[in-house]
Amino acid sequence: MFKYSFLPLFCGLLCAQAHAESATESELWKAIKKQQVTIDELKEKLEQTEQQVKESDKKIEATADAVAGTTGTAGENKTFIGGYGELHYNQWNNQLATGQDKREMDFHRFVLLFGHQFTDSVRFFSEFELEHAVAGEGKKGEVELEQAYLQWDFASKHNVKTGVFLVPVGIINETHEPDTFYGVERNTVENKIIPATWWEGGAAFNGELAEGWSYDVAAHSGLALPDKKFLVRDGRQKVSEAKAKSKAYTGRVKFTGIAGLEVASSVQYQEDFLQGAAATAVDAVLMEAHVQYQVGQFSVRALYAEWDIDDAIQTIASGADEQKGWYIEPSYRLNDQWGVFARYSLWDNQASDAADSEYNESSVGVNFWLTESTVFKFDLFEQSAPTLKDEFSGFNLGVGYSF
Repeated sequence: MFKYSFLPLFCGLLCAQAHAESATESELWKAIKKQQVTIDELKEKLEQTEQQVKESDKKIEATADAVAGTTGTAGENKTFIGGYGELHYNQWNNQLATGQDKREMDFHRFVLLFGHQFTDSVRFFSEFELEHAVAGEGKKGEVELEQAYLQWDFASKHNVKTGVFLVPVGIINETHEPDTFYGVERNTVENKIIPATWWEGGAAFNGELAEGWSYDVAAHSGLALPDKKFLVRDGRQKVSEAKAKSKAYTGRVKFTGIAGLEVASSVQYQEDFLQGAAATAVDAVLMEAHVQYQVGQFSVRALYAEWDIDDAIQTIASGADEQKGWYIEPSYRLNDQWGVFARYSLWDNQASDAADSEYNESSVGVNFWLTESTVFKFDLFEQSAPTLKDEFSGFNLGVGYSF
């Protein structure tokens, strides 16, 4: 009895198992067909993406050619031209009773840039400048060759340049097109302490130390103070039959690893500020540090620079062995065209003695960019100067461009 009652149950279980296996195979087949459709769709999208990448690469190459101003067809050598210029109007009132006011219109700079790409790793760059519109004997202007160097990418992310180049120090010295900074005139600290625009002849290495970290190392001609002069700016020789008995060396480390941030520090050593004109050398060390930071529409620049010069220079001017200055400049970009700024600057070219020799200056102003690289500027300023020194306040108007 047990035998016959178990058989139908066993048969029923087999049928149920067969039905379950059949249902599972059917579901698997449907899933496989569905996956195949998905794979086909992904393949089609991949082909479309590859085509878009190819088209994008073509656009990037075309844009690069346009920016470089290439001539001729692909594969030929490339030559480009650029430039910048700025017209200034200065209305300065001298607070010194015996001083002279300044009312002046000046086409301050007209600059042409020429470059040539010899190969993928060898290129030439130059900067040719006319200052103050007219140059020649008895004229106020100058014709200057501020840059003219060959650059060779000798390794991945490392290059060397030889010739005439801008010294890697400060903010303005290497980037000074009028559409790149606020204010009509360049800030005073990077004029009196860092003698921008400052160029020398020699050789310089540049490269990437790690992601976000770069270096500059340069050996070049040095400053040469004329007789009875002590201001650093008076020592620029501009690589014009420059005295080169003594050399100078500059090093810089820069960090740009955070979006919108640049932090850099430079050190320069001058073997002899007088280039052998005195019995003993007057050596000097420049230390400079700066930060630039932009977050959204707000940005700020701050810089500190200091010269430590041999005490022998005090025979020319008391306190001149220490010359230093700093400034801070917050700004706000209202939109694509309008931006406002404020700046406070302090500098002292005879800082080591107790005498009153410190200058400070407060400025506020506005920039209006007609296009990305054409700008109109206006600023107001007021100085505080040592006793019996020229002390100006007033305003500046300017227009500038670069291309």
